[in-house]
Formats: sequence, structure tokens, C-alpha cells
Amino acid sequence: MKSFFQFLNEAQTNAAKQAKKLGLKGDGHGSWLDSQNRIVGRTVEGELVFTSGRKPAQESDPTRPGPAARGLPPQEPPPPAPGQGGMQPEEGEVEEVEKTRGTLTIGFGRFNPPTSGHEKLLDTIKDTAAGDQYIVYPSHSVDPQKNPLDSETKVLFMKKMFPDHANSIVYDPAIRTIFDALKQADVEGYGSINIVVGADRQKEFENLANKYNGQLYNFDAINVISAGERDPDAEGVEGMSASKLRALAADGDFEAFKKGLPKAAKGVVARELFNTVQRSMATAATTEGVELWQIAPKYDSKTLRENYIHGNIFSIGSLVESLNTGLVGRIIRRGANHVIAVTNEGIMFKSWIRDLTEYVSRIPSGVPASKREIGTDSYREYVQSLSPLEKVRSFINKR
Repeated sequence: MKSFFQFLNEAQTNAAKQAKKLGLKGDGHGSWLDSQNRIVGRTVEGELVFTSGRKPAQESDPTRPGPAARGLPPQEPPPPAPGQGGMQPEEGEVEEVEKTRGTLTIGFGRFNPPTSGHEKLLDTIKDTAAGDQYIVYPSHSVDPQKNPLDSETKVLFMKKMFPDHANSIVYDPAIRTIFDALKQADVEGYGSINIVVGADRQKEFENLANKYNGQLYNFDAINVISAGERDPDAEGVEGMSASKLRALAADGDFEAFKKGLPKAAKGVVARELFNTVQRSMATAATTEGVELWQIAPKYDSKTLRENYIHGNIFSIGSLVESLNTGLVGRIIRRGANHVIAVTNEGIMFKSWIRDLTEYVSRIPSGVPASKREIGTDSYREYVQSLSPLEKVRSFINKR
């Protein structure tokens, strides 16, 4: 029979430390439960092994990938408060977790929508891993203008478009920022991290990731690696960007849109991706008169900056989201073409205005609070959109 002290020692296993950092609780039988009492992991030989609660969504029919493709709102659990990710650091120093694994290579990006250029990025991530584990997290930024596809939909499309990387592309509602991804890797026991990003984002990720090493997570080394430069005016894969595809979708040019996709997406998947992007952007384009600078800022940076200078966007105190890192914070300082914002946890980040979006609460309607003020025409339109039959009744009553 085990002594009381043996039980105490066993309670301090690596699995217990990992579970504590994630806010999980044990059921007394080797399983770990989240805040909603769902079993998300088990203790296996002293290590925390995640079950289906942490796995990507199951793949569905490739011609109807995800809720957005079916015209339905994303079926994600309620998001955390603005600026908060799926795993929050506890007060004080980060508790050390035994590092039982080697190096993990991470890709974190928008992929909105996925392009042939992203295939090159994923290949670089795999090459960097050099046979070790690598994982790709599409971000959760969603808005009808710059980010028409929700995370789950992106993952299901990407698995079909990039079959060589399908097992490493993950949909996880808890991973909303690059910090969430790093904290997850920390509690899973990885000793060092590679982060692969575009050359224009390398410095931003390098500064942020290393600044909080030892505070939010503990790694022996964090290496931020450039996936290379890309000329937006070039032809072929080198010049293909998600901004260009969004602009083509807004123009209804399917043939040009299709040329920007990898070979694996030349059939039905290409048409469905085009239709999904168009459908997701339709509301903004028809009701708000959205212009090119809002859909693809890099192709109309002059108008973007004019709106910024005139105070039409990104004012002091506005809640904004970094499209590169997923961080959400309030603007405390405005520069010539950048802002400085702070998250609820006190994390300060700097972002170019082209890489920002006004934060929109992820509610099923996708309509920001400013458009839902009671007593306004926009609120009436919002309520009517929830009840399509109301429009029919209104039409009949007027006649």
C-alpha cells in the first residue's frame, strides 16, 4: 500500500504541472477536465496527453468545408475576453515544466484566403523542422473585409489545398495568439522553438516572442526564421498574396483567382473557396460601400493612411487586433503610420496600420457594436437580418 508521501510525490508529475498551467482539474482517475467539465486529456506515463478535446475539427466534405461555406455562422465556443487567449499566465513566475521534447517549429498566420504563396511558406516550415515536429495555426481574426474566412473553414480548405502538410495544420479554438501557441508548446515539454514568418514580420515576432520568454513560457531558445521576401508586383507564386485574391473575389474574377491557388485546388475546391470568400465579403461590400483600401490595404496604402491621418480609423482608445500575432489591445499611442497598443494582460505591441483591424466581438452576426446601437437605422437593419421574414412582412405591409 502506498504511503501518503508517495501520493504527494505522484501528484507533482509533469502532467500535473502542465494541467495546472492550463487551468485543468483532475477527476481522480487519470483524466483532466476543462472549465466546462469536458475530458481533454489523460496522464500517460507521467505526461499530459490530450484527447479529442484538443484535436482539430474532423475533416468534412471538401466541397463544403466548414460553416462559412454553408452560409452558417462559425460554431466556435464563446471567445475569451478581448485581449485574452485560451491559456492565461498565472501570477508570479512561470512554473517550470520538465522539457522532455526537442524543438517545435511553429507557423502562425492569417491564410485568409490560402494561396499558392502560402504553399511555399509551409514548405519552408517543414524544411526548418528538419524531420522534427511542426505545426501550423491559422489565426482567428474574422471580419467581412480583410478576413472573410473563419479559422475552422480555413483549416478545412488548407488540408485539401496543401495535402503534404495536412496533418500539421491545426484548428484549435484555444490558440488565438502567437503567445497561446508558445504557452501550449511550453506545457507540452518542448525545449526550444522555431517560428517561421514572412521577412516583413520577422522583427516583430522576434522582439515579442523573446521579450516574454521566462515570463509567459520558458524555452532554451526561440529562433524566428524568415520564409523569404515576396514582391507583391511579381508574377506567379512569388507575387501571389491573400490581399490580391480578396480583391479578385470582390471583382468576381474567378479565372484570375484560380491562378493564385496551388495545383491541388484547381477543381471543385477552387470554386468553393472563391464562392465562400465572395459570400463572406458580400455583406460588407453591399451595405457599407467597402473600398479597396479596406479589403486589401497594401494595394491602396495612400487611402488607408489618409483615413488614418484624418482620424477615421484607429483612434486613441480603440480596441484593435494585430493581424500578424492575434493580440488584441487598446491603442495608447498613434505614430505616423503605426500604433502602440496594450492588451488586458499588460502586453504592449506595436503594429503598422496595414496590419491592424478594428476588433469585432466574435458574435454570430459579425456586426460590430457601433452598428447595433438601439434606435438607429443600422440596428433596425441588424434585427431584420436576424429575421428574414420581417423583410417580407414589411414589403407586404407597405403595399
